[in-house]
Amino acid sequence: MNNLTELNSKTARRSGFRRRPGEVVFDVVNVIMFTLFMLLCVFPFYYLFINTISDNDLVVKGAITYYPIGINFSNYIALKEVSDLGNAFIVTITRTIVGTALMVVASALAGYLVTKKKLWKRSFWYRYIVITMYFNAGLIPWYMNMLMLGLTNNFMAYIIPGIVAPFNIILVKTYIESIPEELEESAFIDGASTFTIFRKIIWPLSKPILATIAIFGAVGNWNSFQDSLILMKGAPHLFTLQHRLYVYLVKVSDLETVMAGGAGTTMVLENTLNSKVVKYTIAMATIIPILLVYPFMQKHFTKGIMLGAIKG
Repeated sequence: MNNLTELNSKTARRSGFRRRPGEVVFDVVNVIMFTLFMLLCVFPFYYLFINTISDNDLVVKGAITYYPIGINFSNYIALKEVSDLGNAFIVTITRTIVGTALMVVASALAGYLVTKKKLWKRSFWYRYIVITMYFNAGLIPWYMNMLMLGLTNNFMAYIIPGIVAPFNIILVKTYIESIPEELEESAFIDGASTFTIFRKIIWPLSKPILATIAIFGAVGNWNSFQDSLILMKGAPHLFTLQHRLYVYLVKVSDLETVMAGGAGTTMVLENTLNSKVVKYTIAMATIIPILLVYPFMQKHFTKGIMLGAIKG
């Protein structure tokens, strides 16, 4: 009996309770490498943040490196004095919410429909969607098209072009194909229509992949800059946060150029310093909201991107 117990304990240790030295070394190296990679990714945000809450004079002198000095939040409080920043924030928030919601609904519905064999010309429509990922007319034709559609200086220019997202449709289609067909067949036998099946069965079961594409859409809309820069020149009230940040970056560069040319005065110097601090603070203010969203979506994002890639 004792021999049997000893044999079982040895077998248990060999089956994984005792780790071999090579496995331990591998895990340690992995932890070190990923920790260093994480620090490289996080440090730029940390550096930006500590500069926004430190003494402004020290920030301008470049004295803030690894920890904040003279901690204060006056820069963030002063943001309310920056012209049009509040309006830009509202525009960006509205664009992100509306644009992301419509994109998720459209991607879910289109992804579901292209899985149905009874859809007329299903292969053609699916290939037509996919081919748009590989061909682009270019910036000038895109601008002329938006101009002819009346989408310049128009808020809908932020919404309409992003409703159909081919890559997201592919992700949703692949995910839906992993859902057992028996669920739809049983609902169809009970008299449910295609839209009812989509609304009551497919949509709830597809939440992980929908959360995934929602993150893609939200980040894309939040960080979008080019369309605001090109299409909204005649409508400053429609500038996004990223566009407004660009405006301040340009102002800082212009002031520094004037100073480099020897035409600097005390007023110009003060404006440069203030603009530099404003630049840091606005940059951080544009980053924080989208960073706060991801932790709440991470679980769905990880599950969705993994399951959606099984058949891909």
